[in-house]
Amino acid sequence: MLRQPVRTRCALLVGVAGASAVLLGAFGAHALRTVLDARSTGLWHTAVNYHVWHALALALAVGLGQGRSRRVAIAAFAVGIVLFSGSLYALALGAPRWCGIITPFGGLAFVTGWFALGLSLRVAAD
Repeated sequence: MLRQPVRTRCALLVGVAGASAVLLGAFGAHALRTVLDARSTGLWHTAVNYHVWHALALALAVGLGQGRSRRVAIAAFAVGIVLFSGSLYALALGAPRWCGIITPFGGLAFVTGWFALGLSLRVAAD
C-alpha cells in the first residue's frame, strides 16, 4: 500500500493527466481547427487519444494496483504520456521531424506500463 502523501501525489497526477487530455483535445478541436493541416490534425488526434486512454490506465494503476509493479506502472504511464503524446503534440505544432524519434520511447513506456499494471493487478488479486 502506498503511503498517504504518495497516494495523494499520484491521485493529483491522475487528475492532471486526465484534465490536460481534455483541455488539449478541446484546444485541438477548436483553436487549432483552422491552423493545422490534415497530417497535423491526425497527429494531434492520435496524441489526444493515447493521452486519454493512458490517463485512465494511470488511474487504474493508482487505484487498484499493488506492490512494486504498481509504482513501475504509474511511472511508465506518466512518462509515456509525456514522451509519446508530447512528441506528437510537438510535431503537430511544427517541431522538427527529428522530434519523432522520441515517440517510440513513449510507446515503449506504455507497453511497460501495461505489463506492470497486469502484474500489479495480479498481486492485488492474490
